[in-house]
Amino acid sequence: MDRSERFYRIEALIKSRGCVDFATLLAELEVSPATLKRDIQYLRDRLDAPIVWDALDRGYKLQTAAGRGPVQHELPGVWFSEREIHALLTMHQLIQGLDEGGLLSRHLQPLLEKLQGMLGPDDRQAHALMRRVRIVSAGRRPVPSKWFELFGDALVRRRRVHMRYQTRGRQAVTQRDVSPQRLVHYRSTWYLDAWCHQKDQLLRFALDAVEQASILELKAREVPVRAVEAALDAGYGIFAGARAQWATLLFTAEAARWVGREEWHPRQKTRHLPDGRFELRVPYANETELVMDVLRHGGEVTVLAPESLRTAVQVQLKAALKSHAVP
Repeated sequence: MDRSERFYRIEALIKSRGCVDFATLLAELEVSPATLKRDIQYLRDRLDAPIVWDALDRGYKLQTAAGRGPVQHELPGVWFSEREIHALLTMHQLIQGLDEGGLLSRHLQPLLEKLQGMLGPDDRQAHALMRRVRIVSAGRRPVPSKWFELFGDALVRRRRVHMRYQTRGRQAVTQRDVSPQRLVHYRSTWYLDAWCHQKDQLLRFALDAVEQASILELKAREVPVRAVEAALDAGYGIFAGARAQWATLLFTAEAARWVGREEWHPRQKTRHLPDGRFELRVPYANETELVMDVLRHGGEVTVLAPESLRTAVQVQLKAALKSHAVP
């Protein structure tokens, strides 16, 4: 058995029998005395297991609280294999990156410390392991933790929220009552899918554009998840829309080596051409984000259809040339 399984077995034996001597643990675990000593020390120091040696009974017990029996303790994550525990390192880093220094660090720090404790035999090795994974969030738009926490609370409790929201496209600030349906993390920021009671429809809101918000003691309107997906997920990227049209993009053979492995949309249609070029078809309801993604491939991509998308790309390219023209 691996180390995490031994941890679980040691604590389970002590819990079930009340007191277990060293020889019995050796026989049950089939390890060397040195390994068993290291495991018990690790359980005590790194995982806060209240294991003590009882000199009178000459065995290991769980420390007792005054007049209340053994101290309650559960090993965090010991049902995972060591490989799975180390894989959780990536999740640890991702969680911190989603809301660094905010809500998650306040509420999940004790859990994250336990996880860190399982990643190596001491703090030095645990920190060294954590530096092996790096999450890069270019262009991250931080969301105040108070809004993430408020909308998360309203989502779970199924309550409406009144908010003051800045609509950047129209440069307007509006007051809205919404029924939260879903939180969405996309390209390093958070969005809220909600039923807007002013517009009487499903809309997507950027949480970093919320100026004020408060939970109302009104039950949220329930919208089936499938209806939310149908209304907001058909478009390209974060731009919502149920009525989508299809874009056809043709990439050079050089670009095809990379783009051919990418997923631009869950419903995309692809085709590798005999000459090495790559054809990609994606649905979109709003061309804004699709135009940006086409432009980042420069001369390696051609918009075949529709004509309106080709024109939009041409307009942006001409504007870029003009702004970079030599004075």
